[in-house]
Amino acid sequence: MTASLEISREQRVLRVTLNRPEKRNALTSEICGSIADTVEAAEHDESVGAIIFDAKGDVFCAGMDLDEAILPGAADQTVVHQRLFTLGARVTKPIVCAVQGPALGGGVGLVCNAHVAVAAHGSSFGLTEIRIGMWPFVIYRSVALALGERRALELSLMGRIFNVPEAVQWGLIHEAVPPFELDDRVTAIAMHLAQSSPQAIAKGLEFVAKTRGMDPVTAAPVALQMRRSTFASADFHEGVAAFREKRRPNYFK
Repeated sequence: MTASLEISREQRVLRVTLNRPEKRNALTSEICGSIADTVEAAEHDESVGAIIFDAKGDVFCAGMDLDEAILPGAADQTVVHQRLFTLGARVTKPIVCAVQGPALGGGVGLVCNAHVAVAAHGSSFGLTEIRIGMWPFVIYRSVALALGERRALELSLMGRIFNVPEAVQWGLIHEAVPPFELDDRVTAIAMHLAQSSPQAIAKGLEFVAKTRGMDPVTAAPVALQMRRSTFASADFHEGVAAFREKRRPNYFK
């Protein structure tokens, strides 16, 4: 683990905090690998119900560390970047992202790999790689999934900065709040997810990943198989019992 990344825990919520404010929370390969290691380990930890991505300082994440990017052999680090920027499609623990200040390049990639994203008013976003003669290769597919192909293409070509209202309108951000409410709101969302049925969330995220791009007819057999297994799950029976008894379900007996 690197000092530029803080890992903390509150009940069933794991918090992954970028802690490199003096470098605008730029992503080194070491930081990327540490985030991926942490989330992949949490995937197999039954005591973790949700994960938060956030950052310290006035900038959420300025993207890749350019000092590292110009070193010989930097392109060989692509594998670790791919691990990081495919987490949202691979893990079955919900990720919630809290954005304050600018999120550029890989910062947008982190937002796109979250399942729920909340931003503070005044934050900004941009796929600015084109300005330095680069294309957002490793994050492009997750950006296109979040924003749509044409919007992702336009933003990648233009390298322009866009604001929170645009991010909400296009679906990158689900909710915008005042800066002083950001942490409380994201924590509340993560706590809610962490107390929901782990089996249902895991199966749901797995289903979404497996059927992405399928038409309804092609996806139907996958839905049928996964629905059958969920009907047989302990969480479903506990949920139904709690509904009938007018009480909160307890999925963690």
